[in-house]
Amino acid sequence: MNANDYLAVCEMNSAIGPLTLAVYKDQLCHLDFGTCNDRESELKQWALRNGLPAVLIRDEMQCGEAMRQLSGYFAGTRKSFTLKLLMKGTDFQRKVWQALAEIPFGETRSYKEIAHRINNPKGARAIGMANNRNPVPIVIPCHRVIGASGALIGYGGGLATKRFLLNLEQV
Repeated sequence: MNANDYLAVCEMNSAIGPLTLAVYKDQLCHLDFGTCNDRESELKQWALRNGLPAVLIRDEMQCGEAMRQLSGYFAGTRKSFTLKLLMKGTDFQRKVWQALAEIPFGETRSYKEIAHRINNPKGARAIGMANNRNPVPIVIPCHRVIGASGALIGYGGGLATKRFLLNLEQV
C-alpha cells in the first residue's frame, strides 16, 4: 500500500437506521450497521486484518453508487445490486457468499440448504459463521438465510432488522 491508499467511507440514513459504507478503489468492501463514528474502530481493525488501508477518509462521491443502489432497495425500486465488490475472506467464505448472492429477492434458504448448495452437507454451522463474516450484508443477502424450522436466527444487524428486510422483500 502507498500513502495515497485509503478507504472511502460514508454514512447513509436508511429505513433501518444509519449505515456505514466503505469503498476501496471503486469497490464496495464493507457495509456496517451504525454511524461512521460508532463503527470507526471496528472498521479500521477489519481493514488491517484484510490487508486494506486503515486510513478512513469521508468521501461521499466514492460511495455514491452504493448509496444510490441501497436507497433504491429501501424504496422498493431495486431488487438486485450491480455494484463492484471487493470480498475479503477465505475461499470457503467466498463460496458461501456466492451462494447467498444467488438467493432470489423475496425468497429464503436455510443454513442446511446453503450447505448442500456448496457441497458441504454437514456444514450448516460453518455456513452460519461465514454468514456472520459477510462484509457487505444486504448487498450479499445473508438476511435471507433462516433456520431449518423457518425461524429467524442470527443477524449482525439484529433480528428486528432481519425481519424488516425480509418483510420489505415480500411487498
